[in-house]
Amino acid sequence: MKDNKEKEILEFLQVKQFSTVEQIAESLFLSPSTVRRKLNVLQDKGLISRTHGGAKINDSNNLLPGFTFRFHKNIKEKKKIAEIASTQIKDGDVIFLDGSTSAFYVATCLKGFKNLKVITNGIDTLSELSKTGIKTYSTGGAISSTNTSVLVGYHGENTVKGFNADIMFFSVASINENAMLYDIYEEEISMRKTMLNNSKVKVLLLDNAKFSANAPYTLCPLDDIDILITDKELDGYFKISPKTKIIKV
Repeated sequence: MKDNKEKEILEFLQVKQFSTVEQIAESLFLSPSTVRRKLNVLQDKGLISRTHGGAKINDSNNLLPGFTFRFHKNIKEKKKIAEIASTQIKDGDVIFLDGSTSAFYVATCLKGFKNLKVITNGIDTLSELSKTGIKTYSTGGAISSTNTSVLVGYHGENTVKGFNADIMFFSVASINENAMLYDIYEEEISMRKTMLNNSKVKVLLLDNAKFSANAPYTLCPLDDIDILITDKELDGYFKISPKTKIIKV
């Protein structure tokens, strides 16, 4: 979507689900006439539905939700998971953080540690870590065409291969009853696999929403992961018994 105003309105509606023209205009510093015009364009594209005085997001459009939408979803649960995840870190560790919002929340828990090295492909995570004094490396690479908050591609993966991480924290969009992990962003799969291959300990962060989601791209089985941290009660959920250590928050 090349029109930034359309993108801003769509991301706003992804968070709010429904909003009036006046609320959108005030929040995004746009004129009501501009909002109405852009809403008509978004409706013609099938991304939203106009209602009396406002608009609502079409459910099917949340297949590829932006960072802002995901950032605001299950905040309390993600923060609890991140706090527990941070207890797995030791001073001096080399850490991989993927571009997920769950990994972003882990970054917010690192200020009390010493001598950490963090490597991430998350643009928002890089910004957060820049405030901490923690030694942080960007993977580099190209901005993803489907998720503009992450860096992906050959050059970024080569950077990751130059590190031997003590621990990796990451998330995915979905896990099913057969304990397989899936994601909605095809470009991020290869980057995550490279991080997994270069990490001693692999920690998966999953809030309860990930257990009812659908996603098209396969990452790996849960058995390949060392630790799963989640807020969901998993008794009887998996059809098989995963080898992964499960921490319930």
